[in-house]
Amino acid sequence: MTALTLAARLVLLLAGPSVAGAASFTLEPQQQNDALRVGAQSITRDSFDTEWRVANPAGDSVAVMTPFHRLVLAARNAAFKNERMKDSEPEKLLREQQDRLVIWANLHGPREDFARFYAPRILLGDREIEPSFVQNERTAIRTDGGGYLARCVYGFPVKEIAPKSRLILVVRDPDGRDVSRFTIDLASMR
Repeated sequence: MTALTLAARLVLLLAGPSVAGAASFTLEPQQQNDALRVGAQSITRDSFDTEWRVANPAGDSVAVMTPFHRLVLAARNAAFKNERMKDSEPEKLLREQQDRLVIWANLHGPREDFARFYAPRILLGDREIEPSFVQNERTAIRTDGGGYLARCVYGFPVKEIAPKSRLILVVRDPDGRDVSRFTIDLASMR
């Protein structure tokens, strides 16, 4: 091995964790260990989760909770508390999210109950995937700008979604009008 090859490998190692080829809806033991390591090391970085966040021009944003991201967050929270995660906790967290793609949405609106009856959908090609779980915030919090912020959680079945899918999350009002839209590229997430 040449000194140049060794130096290149060292630079890649020091650069931090690499982004995998796509989101995975099930994690192998090595991927679980990687997620726990990334989460524990992330306490020194404010922007540790940018690969899982998507914003739109209106200022709304979503966090895509892949199984990898879910374990990263749990390990990060444990590290902030200076605690060790129980050995059974990763499996429990993965079981809770099994067969679902979970999305946390931060949506802005004009009044406190604006998001109460929102209806999310995933558009995947010519298919529309309905959620298996919807939790819209009934009483949004007031923002400094005078509007309101609703934090909503949506779960979608993964049986029709490939790990490298490029999908569109559309949130509609009760009259069926699109109020927010996000392009989510699962190929860019772990």
